[in-house]
Amino acid sequence: MRRLFLALCLALALPVGHAQMRIDVSGVGATQYPIAIASFATDGRVPQDVASVVRGDLSRSGAFRVIDPQTTLSDTSSINFPDLRARGVDSVLAGSVARLADGRYDIRFRLSDAVRQSTIGGESLVVSEADLRYGGHRVADWVYEKITGEKGIFSTRIAFVSKQGNRYRLNVADWDGENVVSPLTSPEPIISPSWSPDGTRLAYVSFELKKPVVYVHTLASGQRKAVANFKGSNSAPAWSPDSRTLAVALTQDGLSQIYLINADGSGTPRRLTSSSGIDTEPVFAPDGRNIYFTSDRGGSPQIYRISVGGGDATRITFGSSYNVSPRISPDGKTLAYLTRREGRFLVAIRELSGGGGETLLSETGREESPSFAPNGRWVMYATQAGGRDSLVAVSIDGRVRQRLTSNAGDIREPTWGPFAK
Repeated sequence: MRRLFLALCLALALPVGHAQMRIDVSGVGATQYPIAIASFATDGRVPQDVASVVRGDLSRSGAFRVIDPQTTLSDTSSINFPDLRARGVDSVLAGSVARLADGRYDIRFRLSDAVRQSTIGGESLVVSEADLRYGGHRVADWVYEKITGEKGIFSTRIAFVSKQGNRYRLNVADWDGENVVSPLTSPEPIISPSWSPDGTRLAYVSFELKKPVVYVHTLASGQRKAVANFKGSNSAPAWSPDSRTLAVALTQDGLSQIYLINADGSGTPRRLTSSSGIDTEPVFAPDGRNIYFTSDRGGSPQIYRISVGGGDATRITFGSSYNVSPRISPDGKTLAYLTRREGRFLVAIRELSGGGGETLLSETGREESPSFAPNGRWVMYATQAGGRDSLVAVSIDGRVRQRLTSNAGDIREPTWGPFAK
């Protein structure tokens, strides 16, 4: 993030609180699969329209043209395939939601091929009442993977930072901005949230001790621990793939440099970089062998790579005098970053193999904090337009764009969580 680089640890974290989020979608994918999603059969007392959640997820993905057949079909209903085919439908999803004796709900669904008039598959999942919406996301994930061959991201979560009045919040929400909860509120800034690979913990920087300190927060229990509280600035935490190590930027020995610390806060930091410039914003490669980071050691902020075992760093980015905030796709093949062009800060991606060119994904020129979706098909970032901040998720081909805003204010520093376990 450019503010983190320029000031090491100062950033704006802007308002949302527990307000509702709004999502606006533009564009469609290069390929759209026509699918009919019927209303799921219920006894009329189910508090969440599960089929509506599935429709929303698949529609917003840009990969589906969703058709509502204006009828209710259970997972055992007979389907009028000729009628659906006449409406251009290739597949149809039907299902039911039933309340069990213990108060939980059984969601059953079946996906059928309208062309071959045959069943593709189906499943059943049992969720609590509070998780009915999550159940809809899981159904959408299943359908997405069956039809596209790629894992869906609809049951994943995002974390972001907000501020309302004089209160800062660390927030966790569904991928579409719904179900916002705030594990932490503070009168002091909170910045740089980072998900653990298993999705159970968040590392972040808090200024509650009147200086930047890195904390690890266990979401289920609410327990949190200061894991980097050394002399000077402690910032920019990033998890290793095995969750045992954090890469952080520390100034304990002078200028900001990259160190490795144990994620539980034990032991002594191991210094990884030694330069005459500012080294910050580390991120692990998915295989855990290398770390990418931002440094101005060459005279301007650029992205470098170094082995976790140490040694010389290799410059990765060129073509602009300002390239910062590296993020690596889950398959390790693509780099997302911020680049400055004619005074505008834009999100870009390019292949790390060097064979492909740079693709600019953003538009307004006031972007920050890129983050890959766990399937590598989307990049989320913070942006500002019309004096208002929002989060944007854009497909890596740039064709589909989703904007998340809040009716209570502005939102910043998104980080996309891993696949649900």
